[in-house]
Amino acid sequence: MSTEPRPPRPRLFVAVDLPQDVRRALGAAQDALRDRDLGSLRWVRPEGVHLTLKFLGETPADRLDAVRTAVAAAARGRAPFRLSLGPAGTFGGRRPRVLWLAIEGDVEPLRELQSAVERELVAAGFPPEERDYSPHLTLARVPQPPSPATARRLAEALAGLDPPSAEFDVEELLLMRSHLQPAGAVYETLAAFPLR
Repeated sequence: MSTEPRPPRPRLFVAVDLPQDVRRALGAAQDALRDRDLGSLRWVRPEGVHLTLKFLGETPADRLDAVRTAVAAAARGRAPFRLSLGPAGTFGGRRPRVLWLAIEGDVEPLRELQSAVERELVAAGFPPEERDYSPHLTLARVPQPPSPATARRLAEALAGLDPPSAEFDVEELLLMRSHLQPAGAVYETLAAFPLR
């Protein structure tokens, strides 16, 4: 058995960062939902929320240059655009797994940018995403399986939640690394790619 340490494999994703006023709006939406007796949801800290375009997961360190090159190519020649927060929803149907806020505004340029990121990374040898892209910001995760009463309360709470009023400009893409910690992930920006 080899005793050599395993080479580092940073946990990577490509995302758009959020300004502080948007993070405050996310926190206010979470507070409004917390007051609705929704059980033991795992709330995402607002400072840890990003608009993810591609999750790469554990990536060999020697592939970092290929990732940077692909993301730079995806950002090149694209104009900045404006997004806003939309209504709340869930993934998982009758057994909700994730609570989220939708993204609205200039969603078509966002989809084109995400598609370019996907295309460039697949061309660089990374596996394609199996699901269609659904732009959202995660508010909380639901322990599984949720009870029928919890699922019902979630549906009622989300139906009564007014979407937060917040807009933001997308002017760059970030290559991010997440460091998993007992208290939650800590995020590090490895590179930024301006939209021009």
